[in-house]
Amino acid sequence: MKNKINILLPILALVLFTSATTQIKNNLSKVEWLIGTWENKSSRGSIYETWTKINENKLSGESYMIKEKDTILFENISLMFENDNLHYIPIVENQNNNMPVRFSAHSITPDKMIFENQQHDFPQMISYSKIKSDSLVAEISGMKNGKLKSLFFHMKKIH
Repeated sequence: MKNKINILLPILALVLFTSATTQIKNNLSKVEWLIGTWENKSSRGSIYETWTKINENKLSGESYMIKEKDTILFENISLMFENDNLHYIPIVENQNNNMPVRFSAHSITPDKMIFENQQHDFPQMISYSKIKSDSLVAEISGMKNGKLKSLFFHMKKIH
């Protein structure tokens, strides 16, 4: 009986490791629907997010507004693997001393991704939900001044 256990344990460990590694690598392919340029129209004008694939482990994004002939950059974002987990890493202009903030993947499905950082002031959660191939809703949420706050950004794919 001990011999069977000694043989089965390494096999089981290898199967679990392979499964976890495959799942992690597949997460980025699950979110490639984000690639392209998305527009959020508001009363203050349009805000855009443009996402490109850098390599198998990283997407790069920018959030910006075009005012007359000027592009006003709000944030640079990396969606990448670090330490065997997918992270959403924004660098927001004039916030956090222009340093990156890491949000770790909480949940990744083919139609939704949720990232969390409970230590961040606001937001603590960032999510993207694919509605159709040309529409999504981005949400930032968390506690702010002792109250739960959520902001929704309805976006249409334009490129």
